[in-house]
Order: sequence, then C-alpha cells, then structure tokens
Amino acid sequence: MKQLPNKQYDIIYADPPWDYKGQLQHNGPGGRETGGANKHYPTMTLTELKKLPIERLAKPNCLLFMWSSSPHLDQAIELGKTWGFEWATVAFVWDKQRPNPGYYTMSQCELCLVFKRGKIPTPRGARNIRQLVSEVRNRHSEKPAEVRDRIDDMFPSQTKIELFARTRLHKWDAWGNEL
Repeated sequence: MKQLPNKQYDIIYADPPWDYKGQLQHNGPGGRETGGANKHYPTMTLTELKKLPIERLAKPNCLLFMWSSSPHLDQAIELGKTWGFEWATVAFVWDKQRPNPGYYTMSQCELCLVFKRGKIPTPRGARNIRQLVSEVRNRHSEKPAEVRDRIDDMFPSQTKIELFARTRLHKWDAWGNEL
C-alpha cells in the first residue's frame, strides 16, 4: 500500500476494507455464491488497520467519518479510538434498498460512524443534514456519493481526505490502492 500523505486534515472519511475471514455471500439458502469482500479487493484485519498511522493525518480539531458493516461495528469503534478519536455517534445510515442475506436479518443498511478529535472543525456549514441516505447499492462496497456531498455541505471550507478511496474528487485528497 502506498504511503500516507504528509499533511493534516479537518475531515477524514474512511471506508476500511474489513476482513470477513474469507466469508462469501450467497443469494439465499441453497443459492449461488455471489462473492465476498476478498473477491473484490484486498481486505485488512483489525490488527493491520490499527497499525496505520491515521492519527498523524488529523488536525487537533478533526472529525473521522468511518463506514462499518453491522458485523464490524465493535471493531470500527475500537479502530476509531486506536486512531486517536473519541466515539461520537452514527452520522449516516445508508438504506441500500436491495438487501443481502444475513445471519439474523436481511442486511440492508450500512452505517457511517463519526468520531471526534478535539472540537468540531469550524466554521460550520449546514446543520440540517439528514442522517438517512436511501440509494440503491451499486458496485461491491461502493458508497453513495451523497454522503460525501452532505459532508461537504456541513464542512464546506475544511481540508478533507478520503482513505481507501477508489476515485479522486474535487476538493478532496484521496489515498487508496484502487486509485
């Protein structure tokens, strides 16, 4: 993986490549295998993710927006704390509109958590941003652009980086092996 930038940011947006221990997805009981995270990109264990020096990317007042699937929720909170942030809340809930099979219930939502280091970066932009994003899922693990747009609305003048990025966006720095 390439080296992290030598810069600090007000906003860090991360979609970690969570390890599912080789678990595959299926399209229902007795159905065909439809892949898993490790079939689409290299995944990382929690131990590997914790070793990334993300805290050095954070300004003294910084927010970390981090995606977590439901099975990784406890690991995501642990990771945010390891990276030097305090747990704050769930920033966004993404209704994917097309569920995946799950062990207990059909998996249809994904969470974007927010963590804080210091205080909320200022100046603030919009404060009426809705938590629920309802958008049909596309390519495996591709997150809705609407979430980045909403972060931009909340923090229009802050420096931002997307970690584990797949594309480069205007006004955002990006880091990831799929760029």
